[in-house]
Amino acid sequence: MRGWLAVVLAALAVVWPAFWNGYPLVFSDTGAFLHQTLGPLMIWDKPWIYGPMMHLLHWQVSLWPVVVGQGLMLSWLLWRVQAWLRGEASAGWHLGLCVGLALLTPLPFTAALLMPDVLTPVVVLGMALLAWAPLARWEKAAIGVLVALAIASHLSHLPLAAGLVAVVALAAWRKGFVLAGVRAALPLLGAIGLLLVTNAVGHGRWSLSPHGATFMLARLIADGPAARTIEAECPARGWYLCGFVGKLPTDSDIFLWDPASPMNRDLEGRPIFLGGARISPEAREIVAETIRREPGTVAMTFLRNTIRQLGLIRPGDTLIGSILPEGLRPRIAEGFPARELAAYDAGLQSRHLLEPEMRGFGLVDEVVMVLAIPLLGFALWRRREAMAWRFAALVLMGLLANAAATGGLSGPHDRYQARIAWLLPAAAVLLLMPQKRETRREII
Repeated sequence: MRGWLAVVLAALAVVWPAFWNGYPLVFSDTGAFLHQTLGPLMIWDKPWIYGPMMHLLHWQVSLWPVVVGQGLMLSWLLWRVQAWLRGEASAGWHLGLCVGLALLTPLPFTAALLMPDVLTPVVVLGMALLAWAPLARWEKAAIGVLVALAIASHLSHLPLAAGLVAVVALAAWRKGFVLAGVRAALPLLGAIGLLLVTNAVGHGRWSLSPHGATFMLARLIADGPAARTIEAECPARGWYLCGFVGKLPTDSDIFLWDPASPMNRDLEGRPIFLGGARISPEAREIVAETIRREPGTVAMTFLRNTIRQLGLIRPGDTLIGSILPEGLRPRIAEGFPARELAAYDAGLQSRHLLEPEMRGFGLVDEVVMVLAIPLLGFALWRRREAMAWRFAALVLMGLLANAAATGGLSGPHDRYQARIAWLLPAAAVLLLMPQKRETRREII
């Protein structure tokens, strides 16, 4: 009972910004995920995973069960990781860890946000447990399904998961524990199958990402190579974007989402419905030609954006309310009781008051991340165990793969790295916690 109570209290602690705000934190894309079941719609740029997961908890009554469920999920996973690394889980250590993470890292701004970002650390923690932790059968099944859904919920989780599987496979090869690699790979295979089926049903294509090339095109236009390709190949190729040579936006977000962007409005000024989906066949051609023409430049911009993404860990635009009215408020109004809309309207975020109050946490987060690097090094030196090194390697690969999959392929944004950066200090503290003596094994 003490353990379960600690898990529940820690879950409430890690979603404290929702209570401060008076409503779960939301983003403009939250409305699209709600529309996946309220519509229902297969949104062109989002897997049909997180929306149905949310619906299992809100049932068009309230979004509060979703944010509480997210907190419980993360709290329970951290409890199980502590039990694995220490040989037992302590309620006091768990509460101390989660409260510290809630006050000193970006964790609470991800946990309290109704976006699939909350599932990014689930991929890392879940794979670690599946690969190396002693688990009951029901735990293996539950974590395996959860990790598969987490991977499928966001396209950036596919390369993230692939990188993690590679780390597990390397450790398994060196130690001969082949089953560890298999256990880690199964959720990834399950996620791939789930994406193929849902996209075949919803978009008529057996594809992991029917329109993913559009995002890569936006990134390459903003960085320059794709804009040069369009200028060099037009008008011979007959691409739609040939009509915008010299007028293409230099910001990927503007290209993707601005109503006046060439993707969303034609040369005559007429709006284009689902412009991102319509342009995706052309986007694949332009991206392929750009890589053929300037492979070195594409590689360097990818590396530069990845490195830049590693340092962006503030809550950023997840706290801003100005982007919410058009995409989110109508979804709440049409799908939920009036009291839910009133609660949303009364929240600090929707009244543009939350971001100024939370601004100071970004600086604290950055200081803690810098201090966590030597702290993790000290923890590894102190323990010198294969188990500790494997876990640290998985966390570090998660940080790097996440930066590459988001900043490198789509574009650097604060919230992309904030959703997973807190695992660095969490790993350091978990490895510094005292162990049961009999669990100390596999000394390096």
